[in-house]
Amino acid sequence: MKTTKLTTIALVLVAAISLSSCNQKTKTETTVEKSEPTETVVVDETPDYFLLRPEVEKAYGYSHAVKIGNDIKISGAVSMDDEGNPTAVGDIEQQMKNCYADLEKVLAHYGCTFDDVVVENVFTTNMPKFLEVAAFRAEIYKNHFPTGSWLGVKELALPEFMIEIEMEVYKK
Repeated sequence: MKTTKLTTIALVLVAAISLSSCNQKTKTETTVEKSEPTETVVVDETPDYFLLRPEVEKAYGYSHAVKIGNDIKISGAVSMDDEGNPTAVGDIEQQMKNCYADLEKVLAHYGCTFDDVVVENVFTTNMPKFLEVAAFRAEIYKNHFPTGSWLGVKELALPEFMIEIEMEVYKK
């Protein structure tokens, strides 16, 4: 009986500590030590949400990007027009170029370029066709390639979509 009570108390304490850590301030201070004086840098960690196509994103229930501090998570871009209709149907190379064009808009919103991308994940319904056109990425990533994965999937959100590209960015 005592063991059960102690276990219950321990679980309640862990839950309370976990919950209280979620309610901490949204800014963190980092002390950067230099030769003489100490410099305090305040990093704003309040989430900043960005909608590239607000009506489409609200209808599907997602934000195209979220920036917290120096980290930016970018939802998968697909080849669509401003109303959410698929574009370049059947043409994976043009769909890929359309994805990168949208991703470039999101990066520019945050003052970033493809050089700031640290993770890129590509999802495609046709890996052999993607591999035929993947060299285009060298035009996007001129200095270095990010980490990431290329994944062959059965389907994406709409059957016309052949490729989806998501990113993570670190901006100093």
